[in-house]
Order: sequence, then structure tokens, then C-alpha cells
Amino acid sequence: MPDLLIELFSEEIPARMQTRAAEDLKARVTDGLVEAGLTYAGAAAFSTPRRLALTVSGLTAASPTLREERKGPRTDAPEKAIEGFLRGAGVSRDDLEVRDEKKGQVYYATITRPGRDADKIVAEVLERVIRNFPWPKSMRWGSGSLRWVRPLHSILCILTDDAGEAQVVEMDVDGIKAGNTTEGHRFMAPGRFAVSSFDDYAAKLKKRHVVLDAAERADAIWQDATNQAFAAGLEVVEDRGLLAEVAGLVEWPVVLMGRIDDTFLGLPPEVLQTSMKEHQKFFSVRNPKTGRIERFITVANRETADGGETILAGNQKVLFARLSDAKFFWENDLRLVKERGLEGMAAGLSDVTFHNKLGSQADRIKRIEALAREIAPMVGAKPDLAAEGARIAKADLQSEMVGEFPELQGLMGRYYAEAAGHDDGVPEACEEHYKPLGPGDMVPSAPVSVAVALADKIDTLTGFWAIDEKPTGSKDPYALRRAALGVIRLVVENGVKLKLTSVLQQGFGPQPADWIVDSAKSSKANAKIEAVLYVEDESVTYDEKETVLLDLLAFFHDRLKVYLRDQGIRHDVIDACIAMDGNDDLALLVKRATALSDFLKTEDGENLLQGFKRANNILSQAEEKDGVEYSFGADVKFAETDEERALFDALKDAAPRVDAALKSEDFAAVMSALANLRAPIDAFFEAVQVNAENDIVRRNRLNMLGQIRKIGLSAADLTKIEG
Repeated sequence: MPDLLIELFSEEIPARMQTRAAEDLKARVTDGLVEAGLTYAGAAAFSTPRRLALTVSGLTAASPTLREERKGPRTDAPEKAIEGFLRGAGVSRDDLEVRDEKKGQVYYATITRPGRDADKIVAEVLERVIRNFPWPKSMRWGSGSLRWVRPLHSILCILTDDAGEAQVVEMDVDGIKAGNTTEGHRFMAPGRFAVSSFDDYAAKLKKRHVVLDAAERADAIWQDATNQAFAAGLEVVEDRGLLAEVAGLVEWPVVLMGRIDDTFLGLPPEVLQTSMKEHQKFFSVRNPKTGRIERFITVANRETADGGETILAGNQKVLFARLSDAKFFWENDLRLVKERGLEGMAAGLSDVTFHNKLGSQADRIKRIEALAREIAPMVGAKPDLAAEGARIAKADLQSEMVGEFPELQGLMGRYYAEAAGHDDGVPEACEEHYKPLGPGDMVPSAPVSVAVALADKIDTLTGFWAIDEKPTGSKDPYALRRAALGVIRLVVENGVKLKLTSVLQQGFGPQPADWIVDSAKSSKANAKIEAVLYVEDESVTYDEKETVLLDLLAFFHDRLKVYLRDQGIRHDVIDACIAMDGNDDLALLVKRATALSDFLKTEDGENLLQGFKRANNILSQAEEKDGVEYSFGADVKFAETDEERALFDALKDAAPRVDAALKSEDFAAVMSALANLRAPIDAFFEAVQVNAENDIVRRNRLNMLGQIRKIGLSAADLTKIEG
């Protein structure tokens, strides 16, 4: 069984495209081979800046011969129908077989498709893959029609048999003929050479200064960089994304460490790191004692006689110019802050549109400030500090530094707030109010940060709900799902006691006049939104005012389901808790759902649930039949069995314990109290017939089931639990 080796050699492939391109090459070639009838044992793809490579081991030498039996028309069918069948099957009339069936004699054709050699199939599949490769961007060159990410220079395609003999797969793609040769490093080992197998290919490439495996290049870069930094008493700032990118820029990585001019060591370390990463693809090297970025790591693509000194000198010259720009931005911003304060820096935001229906960034800041002041007491922050943080949190959007490096927004706000003399958690709020940005991002815990972060996200949500710009399907252009998840994490992970409906109402109004939707031109949904926003209109009904609020609360519940499902809590458990009063208190809701989920995983919990459902089913049937609700207190004097009396005692004991635990929001204690009911309920159903002949006894027993239902439903809506 031969092994296949493919290499597509071109001008430099952008680093960001290499990994996906290697995956696409592997998937498309192997899928094509399998569809054509070939099988294989394994496959691996590789990429460097100038090549994509694929090795397929254990490929079958040929596709199998296939025989297909195809049923045709009846023998007395019209001649044209028979001729059409012959053409479709590719056979003559003499090749047909006549068989007797219930409705008469029918023609059958046996179609034989002979197997094909692997080289013929590989040539067809590879040419199709090359011509239809899914590059994000591609180009044509010369007079040909072929498109590739950069000009394609050569195709290596060989099949190597078990004896080690290599066969070139004959193919020609727009004048590029496949062969058995490739090239080494552009500068250190120019010229072509022949290969006979994948092992031979990889070994000869490395001998000619090409490391084929991107992961191997990345490991070599990181190992050498950290060793050089350690030798100087420093440490490399870890950046896996940058490491992967740099590994895609070189075929033979040579790690060099350079110094940052003392002129720039006073810049914030994040500024140095961002500038070097974005402009030069340099790694930052930090002094662990001071936290300062003092050196940089660059990765060259070649070895030089002077040990990289010339390369470092050139890099340091370019870096000096870049960091001079950053230093200029930093000093200009600080001067503006000291002259005008952060509120002065933020003044220009009145000319920056947030959304054409939601006003400017300055308008938004006013709304966030008012909301942060209301939220502050709920999260343990001083209202004045929360308002102060909200007023200046977005001031750095007007800074030159953030204009150059948008990814530093928030962080630069903290530096500028500290420089302006703000304290008591306000600078930290400037940095942290955007967080959390995703499921893995940190959640602020400082009270002022939490207040401003919640206000920022709630203003975003209420604003876009107000103008009917909600997420639809997979589309979420304003990242509203992320904002809702951010609110959930801020509340739940900080244990914030907060009535979400009250806060959302604060976010919805009162609103500026230009938010009001013209109902004469709006949709029915927008007319409802107008009713929510224009609260002074006494003709608007209460239900209309609540439409958007309830819709947004439902959106939060949907996001909460996703959040809790990721933590292993079933959807039906979440639904059972959402159905309870107080479902706008997210922290309380999560406590209830967590306790119920844990309880239902126990034997007591599962059996009690079955007992509750049995009681509820019997009650529902009896209430429908009798036309009454059995919710009155049962009386122990009508009990006829020990099991009834034991259940009376258990319910009498559990009820106050459950009530007390619910008042203290101790849902673990609620479940513990319910667990004590499991045995007496089981015993009751084993020994007692609820629908007794004596009507008084029957009603008493049904009322006792009503007590079971009541106490069960006080914990959660157990009717929504599956199973």
C-alpha cells in the first residue's frame, strides 16, 4: 500500500491563513480520495510560509471494481423509455437481462465500473482541490486563470511503495507539472532537490534549514526565548497568539533578544507590549522585580555571520521610531488630562455617535452615570464614586493612545484616571467596566467597578431593545448576548442581591425625546416600545409599558440557561426555577437551581420527585372530576393507618423548616427538609389507597396530597422536571 506525499510550493502565505489552509488541504484531498474509492491509514498536514504539505499513509493502490444492478422498464414499455434506460446505464440491449415479476417481465442491467489506479485518482482529486481551494483571499498572476493565495511555483506529488520506490503522479495545472522536487530555505539553502518519501522529505528540508512542523517551530521559539530571558534574569511575557503568528513567519527560527532604549522604559508596560506586538511582532521581556518591559525578542528567518547583530540593529532603529510615537501619544494625553481633567478629555464624545437612534457617546455616558448611581447601593458602592467612575470611564476613547491602539481602551483610562488624581476604586472601574468580555474573562469584584460595568451593559441592552435591534438567529451585531452574559456573571459570581426588573426599568426611562418612536411610521413592535419609553402618557396601559421589559427579561433567562447548562444544570431544572416568583433576582435563581440540581442527583431527590408527581397526578384527576381544589389542611383525626399518621407528622415537621429556609434563601436546607419526606411519602403510597370508599377519608387524603404538592412547589415548579 503506497504512501502519498503532496507539497504545494508558493510565495509567502500569510501566517494567519496557514493553519486553516493545511486543514483544508487534508480534508479536501482525503475526502476526495475516499469518495473515489480509495482508503488510507492516516494523514497529516503541515505548513510553512512557503509551502503546504500533506502526507497520506497506507493508501490503497487502486479503487475496487464495482458492480451495480439497476432495474429498468418492463419489456413491453415504449421504445423511447427502453432507449433512455440503455443510455443512462451505458449498456446495449444485448447486455440486458429479462426477469419475471408480478406485473410482468422487466429489464435489468448489470453495470460494471472497473477499478482505477491510485495515481490517476490522486491526480484528478488534487487538481480539483487546487483549482477550488477556499483561500479567504486569492490572486491571479501572469496570463493563467489559476488562483492561489500567492503565485504557486511548483507541485510535488509522489506515491512511494513498500520497497521505497517513488512514482511521480503525472498532472499539469496551468503549466505547473507535478514532480518529485522541492526547495529548501530561500537564503540559506537555495536550489531544488529530489525526495522519495515523506521521511526523506522532512529530513532533507531540516538539513536545508526548513522546519516543516509549525508546532515544532513554535516550541523552538518559546524554548530559546525563555532561555535567553532567564539567563538575563528576565521573563518573556506569554502570548500564545503572537507565538503562533511568528511561527508562521519563519521556516528556520532564529531567536534574538534586544534592548529597549532607556527613553521608553517609563511608558506603561502594556503600551510597550502592544506597540511591539502590533507593529514589529516582537515578544516583550519583563523584569519580574519591577514589572517593567526592558527588552524584546525578535525571531529572524535566517542565521547570519555576525550572530544577528545587524538584524537587531535594524530592528532597534525601527522600534525606536515606533516607541517615539507611543511616547508622544502618552505625553500628549497626560498633558491634556492635567490641563482639563478626564471630563475635559471626554468632552469631545458629544460629537461621537454611539448609534443614530441612541444619541452620542456623551448622551450614553449620562445614562450610564444615572444608572450606576442607582445600582451602587445594591453592590456595596458609594453612589458618588460610581457616578464619578461612569462619567470618566470612556474618556480614554478621546485619547491619542487609544486612537492608535483601540485594544488599550479601558486600561489607558485607568492610567489617566490615576494621573488625574482619582482614587477609591474609580481608576479600576475605568479599566474593568468593559469586563467580562467573554466566558473566560475575569469578572470585576470591586464595588465601583461592578456598578459601572453593570450600568454600561444594562444601558446597552435597554437601548437596543428600545429601538427594536435585538439579536436574530445567529446575528448579533451589537454583541447583546455577550452583554447579557456579562450582567449575569457580574451578578451571580459576585452574589449581588439585585432585582433585575427594577434596574431594567431604570435603564428604559426616562429617555430623551428623540428616542420616542413615531407610531404612525413604526411597526406594531415599535409602537409597544414607544409605550415603554414615553411613560408620561397616561393613556398608555400598564401591559403595554411592560412589553419590552418582559421581553428583555426573557432574553436574560435564555442566556442564564446557557450559562447554567455549561455548569451541568439541566434545562428542565432551570425552567422549574424560572417559573417561581423572584425570577428576576439572578443570584437567587442560580442558588435555587444549583440546590435543586444537586438534590435531584441523589436517591432521595429522585424518589421524592416521583412521589410528588404521583401526588400531583392523583390530585389533578380528582380536582378535575370533583370540580374543587384540594388545598385545605388535612386533619390527623381522620387518619386510619400508621403510614398516614407518619406522613402527617413529617409534613407538620417539614413545613416550618421549609418556610424558614426559603425566607433565609438557604435552598440547600430546603432540599434537606424535603429529603426527610421521601420515606413517609413512599410508605404512604405503598400502604394507603387514596380514593377510599369513605368520602370523608378520601377528601382528607386528597388534602394531604395537596400539602405535599404545596410544599414541593414552594421549592420549585417540580411539574416542569422531566422523568
